[in-house]
Amino acid sequence: MINIIVCCKQILDPEVPPANFRIDPLENTVIPPPDMSPVTSPFDEQAVEAALRIKDAQDAHITVITLGTGLLPQVVKRPLAMGADELVLLEDEAFAEGDSWSTAYALSKAIRRIGSYDLILCGRQAADWDNGLVGAGITETLGLPCVTLARKIDVAGDTARVERVTPDGYEIVEADLPLLVTVSNELGEARFPTIKGIRASKKMDPVIWSPSDIEADPAQIGTAGRRSKLIRLYQPVREDLCEIIEGESEEEAAENLALRLREAKVL
Repeated sequence: MINIIVCCKQILDPEVPPANFRIDPLENTVIPPPDMSPVTSPFDEQAVEAALRIKDAQDAHITVITLGTGLLPQVVKRPLAMGADELVLLEDEAFAEGDSWSTAYALSKAIRRIGSYDLILCGRQAADWDNGLVGAGITETLGLPCVTLARKIDVAGDTARVERVTPDGYEIVEADLPLLVTVSNELGEARFPTIKGIRASKKMDPVIWSPSDIEADPAQIGTAGRRSKLIRLYQPVREDLCEIIEGESEEEAAENLALRLREAKVL
C-alpha cells in the first residue's frame, strides 16, 4: 500500500468579485466579504484529485493535512467527501498569521509525526496569495526530492513517473519515493464529492494537533516564525481612458486615427 499525504488550505473564495474585498491598511489584512463562505484552494483540490487517481489504480491511503484557524467542517472535510481516508487539522491560534516558511515548518513537523509516507502532494500554489513556496519549503525541511507542476502522476513500486508542465509542453521525470510533488491545474478538474462520500465524511472526526502535539518550536510557527514582512497590502487602482478620434469624414477620421496610433507608437 502507498501512503499519500495531501496538504490543503482553506481560503477566501477566489471567485468572489474583487469589488467585494476590503483592505485594512493599518493591519495589512483582507477583510472577508460578508456572507461569503471560504473554500478549499482549487489547486489543493487538484492535488487531492491526483491522490485519488493513484488510489483508483492501486491500494493507497490518503491523509489530508490542513493548517489554519477558524476552519469550517464543510470546507476541511471536502477532501474526505471526495474519497480521502483521514484528516489532520493543525488548528491553533499559534499557527495564525504565518508565512510560507512557518507554514512549511509546521506541516513538516506534522508529516514527521504521521511518520509513514511515500508521496506528499501539494497544490502548485495557494489560490489566495499565489506564492507557491510551501511545497518547496516542506521538501527542504524534510530533505526530500521535489517535482513541481505535475499534470500526471503514476506510481509503480518505489518509483513515481511524473509528467511535468514546461513552457513548451511537458517533460517526463522519474524519481524514487519518498517524494513531494506539486500538482498543476493541467491535471484537470477535481471530482465532485458524492452523496455517499458527503454522508461518510460527516461521521469522520478529524485528528486535531496543537504545536506541542507535533513538537513544534513556538519561535518557528505563526507570526513568531515569519521570515518575510508584508510592507503594504493594497488594491490596485484601475483606470480606463477612452479617446474619441473624429474627422469631417470617415476618411479623415481614419487618417487622424492612424496619426494618433503612430504618435502612441502603436503603429
